[in-house]
Amino acid sequence: MWFITLILLIFILGLIILVHEFGHFITAKKSGVYIHEFSIGMGPIIKTHKGKDGIDYNIRALPIGGFVSMAGEVYEDDDTKTIPKEKFMCNKKWWQRVVILGAGVFNNFVLAIILLFFFALIWGAQSLEPRINEVLEDSPAAEAGLKNGDLITSINGHKVKTWDVAQIYLFMKDKDNIYDIAVKHKDGSADSYKITPKIIKDEKTNEDQHQFGFSIDVKVTKGFGTSIKFAFAKFGSLISNMWITVINLFTGKIALNNLSGPVGIYHVVGQSIAYGLQQVIYLIALLSINVGLINILPIPAFDGGRIFFLIIEKIKGSPINQNFENWCHTIFFFLLILLMIYITIFDIIRF
Repeated sequence: MWFITLILLIFILGLIILVHEFGHFITAKKSGVYIHEFSIGMGPIIKTHKGKDGIDYNIRALPIGGFVSMAGEVYEDDDTKTIPKEKFMCNKKWWQRVVILGAGVFNNFVLAIILLFFFALIWGAQSLEPRINEVLEDSPAAEAGLKNGDLITSINGHKVKTWDVAQIYLFMKDKDNIYDIAVKHKDGSADSYKITPKIIKDEKTNEDQHQFGFSIDVKVTKGFGTSIKFAFAKFGSLISNMWITVINLFTGKIALNNLSGPVGIYHVVGQSIAYGLQQVIYLIALLSINVGLINILPIPAFDGGRIFFLIIEKIKGSPINQNFENWCHTIFFFLLILLMIYITIFDIIRF
């Protein structure tokens, strides 16, 4: 079983990386940028092919990451005697550089929407609204006054329109462990309830879990048009969920050890296999959105960081100092490696 999980993990990561890097590759090629190499994976080359276009297409040993090596990605750092200056990425028009850098994220988002569409088309589109299906007897929700059919409209002052977003606010730390949940009843009236969830210690992870005592009504509808609407609505819902997560990682309401690295993803892939193809497809869509959103953040070493530097360049009317930009990318890349090590250690402890 572990071997199947590992192979599926490599396939999933490889697919997401391939789609991402192909975005950079095809837009760079169409823009006339000289491309040295298109690689999937990192480390030593285990398979290479020289294309008719002169590009080296490589598969590398470590199934993590991937890259497109372009001439002059930031500055003219290649041999200008063998490569025409107009083929350097840094010499392309400003908007072309932005498109090339953002194309990987765009592809990840498109992949996710396509997968979510087929997910809904095959198995049905699940309702996204946070409507309560059943309130358990003698639970914190029942004691507070929540009723079957109530629609959750806000949690601790934060408006929620989908269950994805509602979940993250229910998961976030609250210093008093009191959650103010506003709902809209079936008759149209509205109320707000203060709920103190039960805190249960998870035996495996030793982490606190909040139990409110209600389930969500998940209606499933089918149809081509419905599937398209679901794909875009679910995509927007997951983006909102992840964005809220990122913001609250900085505020401390969500701890870093709640993130997952390769070990954690391996564990989730194993769980998805047990639930079947439906869950695997959903997981690929979720991870593709995750990779896209993280990459578009304005942080050096990410695509979004490089786009951020281009925006500054546009505003100031001249390129940013080469050494300064290179040092920013290097320092943040090192910090990201440290963060990955930190997350991986917690993954190992958890699983």
